[in-house]
Amino acid sequence: LASAVATTAFTTTPNIANAAPEIFTTDKGVKYAITKKGSSGQQPKPGDIIVIDYTGYLSNGQIFDATHAIGKNNNLVFKLGDRAVIPGLEDVVSSMYVGDTVQAIIPPGLGYGKRGVCIEQEGKEEECLIKPDSTLVYDVLLKKVSIPPP
Repeated sequence: LASAVATTAFTTTPNIANAAPEIFTTDKGVKYAITKKGSSGQQPKPGDIIVIDYTGYLSNGQIFDATHAIGKNNNLVFKLGDRAVIPGLEDVVSSMYVGDTVQAIIPPGLGYGKRGVCIEQEGKEEECLIKPDSTLVYDVLLKKVSIPPP
C-alpha cells in the first residue's frame, strides 16, 4: 500500500497555478503574458477610447509610474492610434480583451528609445527617470473600451 501511494504521488499532474504562463509576441516585438484572463470578448480597435490601469517598471524592478501611485487614483484614458502613449503600450493593448491583465516587456525602440526620460540641468549631469535604451515592463489591466463620441 505504501508503494502504491508513493507511486501515485509521482504520477500526478502539476498544479496549473505553478505552470509557466504562455508568452506571446506582438507583430512589433512586444512580449507579454496574460496574468488574468477577462471574461469579455471585446477587443479594442483603432480610434476606440481605451481605459487602462497600469504599473510601469524598469528592468531592475523599480516602479517609474503607476495609475494608482500615491497622489494618483486615476485610470489612463487615451484614444487608440493617436500616439498618446508609447508605441509598445498601444501595441500590447490592441492585443488584449476587456478584463485582461497582462505583463508586457517593451523593447527600447517601442518605449522611450535613445532619448529616455531625462531632465537636463544646467551645469549638472543629466538626470534620467528612464535611461536611454531601457527595456520596460508594464502590468496592464484593460478596464474599458468604447467608441469615441461623434
